Order: sequence, then structure tokens, then C-alpha cells
Amino acid sequence: MTRRTERQRSRATFTTKLTHLKSSGEAHMVDVGGKDVTAREAVAEGLIRMQPATLKLIVEGGHKKGDVFAVARVAGIMAAKKTAELIPLCHAIPLTSVDIELTPDEMRAAVFCRSTVRTQARTGVEMEALAAVEIALLTIYDMCKAVDRGMTLTDIGLVSKTGGKSGNWRR
Repeated sequence: MTRRTERQRSRATFTTKLTHLKSSGEAHMVDVGGKDVTAREAVAEGLIRMQPATLKLIVEGGHKKGDVFAVARVAGIMAAKKTAELIPLCHAIPLTSVDIELTPDEMRAAVFCRSTVRTQARTGVEMEALAAVEIALLTIYDMCKAVDRGMTLTDIGLVSKTGGKSGNWRR
């Protein structure tokens, strides 16, 4: 078997599992027109680690730029609403709810973020929930980078999703 044939066979096997790739390997947007409209929810979470003094500044509300949590929460909501503009093959979905929880964790010198996104649609909101967490945490970084450039975003992932043909999933 030639190397080229092995590559083609590998691609064919790989693409049958990825819905955003045709069997030829070309990217395409999945047609969700035949799916039922159902209630769907996705929950994602993540963490931004920082210096204890940075966390104290945020919690005590002493930041010159204003309420870090309020700005990050709004940024996370906006990110969920604009996910289809950021990720090329995402469908634009009418969201019914976006909730962003930001919780300071003094033991880990971090802020924990959890997003819950809901819709009544033909496709899920996992990407919207993940985008909300990422952008909320990046907003915290942006607002606090002048005092702590060493902050680290970590442990970002999908926690659960409900609804749709594939059913429920939980990490």
C-alpha cells in the first residue's frame, strides 16, 4: 500500500466521524433543517489563576477600570450571542438564556466561571457556553493585566449538555 493510499484511507475513516467534514475532507456547515426544535442547554466552566493580590483587588472592588465581574459577565453574555460570528461553521442560534457565574476562589487565587446557555432550537449550544466562559475569563485578564500579566486561563471545558437527538451528556 502506498503512503498516499494510507493517508486517503485514514482521512475517509476520520471524516466519517466529524460532522463538519464531507467524506472528501471538505469543511461544510451541517444541515440541521430536518432536526426537531427542542429545548437545549449547555453548561461550561473554567478558571483564571492569578496572584492573591490581584484577586483581592477584584473582590474588594478597588480596580480603577470598575467592577471586573460585572464587565466580565456582560462580555460572556455577548460572546455567547456572537459565537456564530467567531466560529466559522457554527449556526446562529436564538438564545433564550445566558447565565454567567463568577466565583472568587481564595484558596487557589483564582476566579471560577460557569456559563449556562439555553435555547429552543435545532442544534445545541455547547459552543456558545464555551465561548461565554473563554471571553468572560479573557475579559478578567484584560482588565487586570496591568497588575498581573502572569494570569492563566485553565480547566475550560464542557460540563454537560441536554436535548437534541444525541440526548444528554455529562462530563
